[in-house]
Amino acid sequence: MDLYEQIQQKIKELEISIKSLRKTGTAFAEAERDYKVKLAEEALRLRDSGMAVGMIDKVCYGLQSVSTLRFKRDVADAVYKANLEAINSLKLQLRLLDAQLSREWGANLSD
Repeated sequence: MDLYEQIQQKIKELEISIKSLRKTGTAFAEAERDYKVKLAEEALRLRDSGMAVGMIDKVCYGLQSVSTLRFKRDVADAVYKANLEAINSLKLQLRLLDAQLSREWGANLSD
C-alpha cells in the first residue's frame, strides 16, 4: 500500500473514531447523570430517615445501587478517554504519513 492509500485509510479510521466518540461521550454523560441522580435520591432518603448528616455521604457511597452506577460512570469515562487517545494517535499517524509523503515528493522533484 502506498503512502497516499495509507493516508486515505487513516482518514477513514479517524472519521469512524470521531463518530464513536460522540456515542461514548453521550454514554459517559448519561452514566454521570444516572449516578448523580441516584446519589442525591439516596442522600435525601437517608436524611429523611433521620441519619446524621455527617454520615450520609459515607453511607451513600457504599450502597450497592450507588456504587454500581459509579462504577458504570467510571467505565464510561475510561472508554471515552481511550477513544480520545485513539483519535490523537490517528492524527499523529496522519501527520507522520503526510510528512513522509512530502519528503518523497520533494525528493522526486529534485531528481
